[in-house]
Amino acid sequence: MRGRTGRPATRRNIKVLVLRLARENPGWDYRRIHGELAGLGVKIAASTAWEILKNAGIDPAPRRSGPTWSQFLRSQAEAILACDFFTADLLDGTQAYVLVVIEHATRCIRILGVTLHPTGEWTAQQARNLIMDLGEQARLVKFIIRDRGSNYTAAFDAVLADAGIRTVLCNVRTPRMNAIAERWIGGCRRELLDRTLIWSQGHLRRILREYEIHPNQHRPHRSLDAAAPLKPLPEPVDLDQYRLRRLTRVGGMINEYRLVA
Repeated sequence: MRGRTGRPATRRNIKVLVLRLARENPGWDYRRIHGELAGLGVKIAASTAWEILKNAGIDPAPRRSGPTWSQFLRSQAEAILACDFFTADLLDGTQAYVLVVIEHATRCIRILGVTLHPTGEWTAQQARNLIMDLGEQARLVKFIIRDRGSNYTAAFDAVLADAGIRTVLCNVRTPRMNAIAERWIGGCRRELLDRTLIWSQGHLRRILREYEIHPNQHRPHRSLDAAAPLKPLPEPVDLDQYRLRRLTRVGGMINEYRLVA
């Protein structure tokens, strides 16, 4: 009778060791675990460590050298800005470009500018304006997220770098990496731009300036426990002592409500 051929089965105690090292050291991949065992005199192939982890449902080579993207955003929210361009159609058939910046921690919006021609020089100037608007707060900002669009140039990044702000580029065709800015732009389109005839650049600037006040000072945000970025939640009130008054913004496009005695 012919004997069994092929590589012998891995001993159970070796499998236990590999899984223990993976469990106790989340930052180790299969090669690091293989090296640790080799240093202890336990001789297995690196591919064996990979196979043991894979069979146990553990990623043999996870991204353990740093936090995931979502972990990075949550842990650094106080220091992160995000920017993005969006377009608005004017009645004369042209398109205007709008550059907006949002603070990740507070969700506060800053509409930097509107132009028909977003040249590199124009975009770099908006970066300078942003730094001036931030004032002392600029010292707290460490990162700004942007896409790889041609509207941004090295001059834009250089202005921010001089203020100690590092540019973080999104991957190609990955809008979720800039989801907070993308979500705000989507809301602006649905609530305002898709429902308004925009006559000119001046008209666009006026309605965006008024609309900017709404998300900053009134609109509730789930990430802020229903507070607005620049307005904390009030103390609970007795509705028997108040009545509700409706206020409108942007020519009646947006409704806001106040309690009045």
